[in-house]
This record gives sequence, C-alpha cells and structure tokens, in this order.
Amino acid sequence: MQKFKKIKNYLNELFPNAKCALNFTTPYELLIAVMLSAQCTDKRVNLVTKDLFKIANTPQKIINLGENKLKQIIYPCGFYNAKSKAILKTSEDLINKFNGQVPSTLEELTSLQGVGRKTANVVLANAFGEQTIAVDTHVHRVSKRLGLTSENSTPLQCELDLLKIVPYEQRSLTHHQIILFGREVCKAIKPNCEICKLKDICLYFNAKTKTKTKSNK
Repeated sequence: MQKFKKIKNYLNELFPNAKCALNFTTPYELLIAVMLSAQCTDKRVNLVTKDLFKIANTPQKIINLGENKLKQIIYPCGFYNAKSKAILKTSEDLINKFNGQVPSTLEELTSLQGVGRKTANVVLANAFGEQTIAVDTHVHRVSKRLGLTSENSTPLQCELDLLKIVPYEQRSLTHHQIILFGREVCKAIKPNCEICKLKDICLYFNAKTKTKTKSNK
C-alpha cells in the first residue's frame, strides 16, 4: 500500500526507536502499569508504580495490600476506585487460573477480569515480544485521520485494518510510532498540521481546509 509506505517512512524519520514508555521488569508489572495508564500519562504511571512495585509487584502481594491501601497509592492515576477493583480482580484471576503467572496468549489474557484487547496486545508486544498492534485513542484517531481505517470503525476494526497493511515484523514498532505521532504531532485538539509531512494524504486536514475555504467565500 503506497499510502502506508509514505506514512511509515515519515514515522521512521520522526521516531526510529519508538518503544513502550512504561517502566516494568516483569510481565505482571507491565500488565498493572498498562491498566493504570487508562486516561493517565505514562510519566505519572511510572511515578506511581515506582512506589507501588517496591512493596507489591506480584498478584498475591497486591491482594495482600488490600483495596484501600491500593487506592491510596494509585490515586494520582485517576479513576482509582475502578482501577483498584480491576487490578485486584485480575490478580485473583491470575492466581486462580494461571498459578500467579501472566499468560502469553491473547485469548488467555482477555479472559482475565479487567483486561481488554488493547491491554492484552500491549503486554504481548512488550513482555513477550509478539508482533501486535494495540489500538488506543491515539492509534485510533491517527488511523482514521490518515484513512488507514474508516471514520466509523471500532477499535477492533481499526486493529484488523492495520494488521492487513502493516508488515508482520513491523507491527510492534509501528504501534509505538503511531502513539508518539498522536501525542506529539497529530494531537486530538490543535494538531500540529503545519509541520506534518502527511498533510496531502490526511483526510482530517483536507476536510478542515475545505471548510475554511468555503467559509472564506
């Protein structure tokens, strides 16, 4: 796909060494960090997990910590009530279903309470070296704007569309590159279109330009 080649070349130029920004040393630590990252910056998650993982970095230790203490520690990440419940349920599932170990397949990971497809794909890519594409808000937004998926696509449909065009060995890197591109250039509000080299193929930019042209007539 010629369009994707152009996009990929630009992403390689901007972010040649893109990787996961969350700090972790085990698959379980990554799983918890990803769960905490919902509606929260990776930088803040890293600050929280630095303290959390010093005292609790296994399913049993998290359970022993208890919900109230867990809430206190993860409070800065936001949505601490929902996140603490999800983390505890996931930890219980890991102990009951997988002997306390994080499984390494999409089906098993998504069988855990509190773990969705996006979180599972992040863990597969970064903890187990799988070539996956996790669709978060940045990946979904950028993909729609650049016409890599339809405007009305769901995150799952977006993932499937990307899997069709991104070469297998490039999937994990491309996922991280698109995230950084969405954070730094193609922002949700006030994207930096003026510096972007993909304006000519961007559906969002072209639609915005047409609207401005009409309003100036």
